[in-house]
Amino acid sequence: MTTEDTIRILSERAGLAPVSITPVQGDASGRRYFRVFLQESSLIGCHDPAFASLPPREVYPFLHIRQMLSAQGIRVPAVIAGDAQSGTLLLEDCGDLLLQDAAGNLPPDSVADLYRTSVDTMLLIQSLKGERNTLPFSLAFDKEKLMFEFDFFIEHALLDYFSGVFNPLQAGALRREFETIADLLVLPDRFVPNHRDYHSRNILIHHGTPVIIDFQDARMGLAQYDAVSLLRDSYIRIDNALRDELTLRHHQGLIERGLSREGYDEYLYYFDISSFQRSIKAIGTFCFQTAKLGKRGFEHSIAPTLASLEEYGPQNPDLKQAMALLAPLFTRKNR
Repeated sequence: MTTEDTIRILSERAGLAPVSITPVQGDASGRRYFRVFLQESSLIGCHDPAFASLPPREVYPFLHIRQMLSAQGIRVPAVIAGDAQSGTLLLEDCGDLLLQDAAGNLPPDSVADLYRTSVDTMLLIQSLKGERNTLPFSLAFDKEKLMFEFDFFIEHALLDYFSGVFNPLQAGALRREFETIADLLVLPDRFVPNHRDYHSRNILIHHGTPVIIDFQDARMGLAQYDAVSLLRDSYIRIDNALRDELTLRHHQGLIERGLSREGYDEYLYYFDISSFQRSIKAIGTFCFQTAKLGKRGFEHSIAPTLASLEEYGPQNPDLKQAMALLAPLFTRKNR
């Protein structure tokens, strides 16, 4: 039975009559998405192998966190129906207009308003409260997680994609720098909930309102993590003046909500450190998708992400040595 068959069966169980089912381009995950056309509307069908393999009585992160976000007043796609046995969901169709696309096509004032709303929504996510043994509060950007992402970069970016320019004998020294940087970011008393991939491809614009998607991997971390995901996005660059305004808006929102007591300079320090870690993680993913999986669409995001590192990395004393070890990558980027 095909995935389209399971989506059709689930639709019919929900009293719906699909006219056609067509694949929708997904992200870098193992989930597959389809648009289910009805007579006068449409839905999104999702097949997630993790949903199908979930042990009995275990929480499915997507549904659990979606409910939390919705209860917080955050716009997320509605769930129409679900079947754990087949790993299939039917979701509200919120269209195809990503924040990335809107930012490239709408007037600057409209783009700025969308980003302001997206920052305010991020603050709502970071204000979530719950039991420490439940998602997303039971997961964190601890040192193990951060080093997993750094090691992923070493393996798939440095020793594979950039193997022609990076000296593998330098990998050990760079990993030690990564460990030092990870230590700077592990401050559990400052942790708040983070979406984890809060960027312009995970925010849909539906009837002028941001709709948050791909939130199932939410976990605890510094508030700056989601902020840099949005404001130093690998997929689109926003105007520097707008980014400065939004960075200040986020910091002030954290203070007003009692989520932080950092002064702005300290906030910016961790913003840069978080930017470095997040960018390294993103480059590792892009290189893996390009070199290992043959998804060349990710390759064009490598150079701009490296370029963003050059803007602040060399000026930060805690990043200076790592940036020096990464210098061959910037030479490759400029060729």
